[in-house]
Amino acid sequence: MYRFYEIVGVYAPTLKALIEEEFGNGIMSAIDFEMSVARVKHDKGDRVKIELSGKYVAYNAW
Repeated sequence: MYRFYEIVGVYAPTLKALIEEEFGNGIMSAIDFEMSVARVKHDKGDRVKIELSGKYVAYNAW
């Protein structure tokens, strides 16, 4: 789990920038939000797949 925290800490600003580039300036709603975690088989060892899905609301739209 330590590495997961490290990944989030390192890549969060990049992910935020990519989302803002695609959707504009706004916020992902914590109310209408889903997350799934799955194990994916891989030749070099099983992988963790995390999928985040949330409603993106532009600023001043609410």
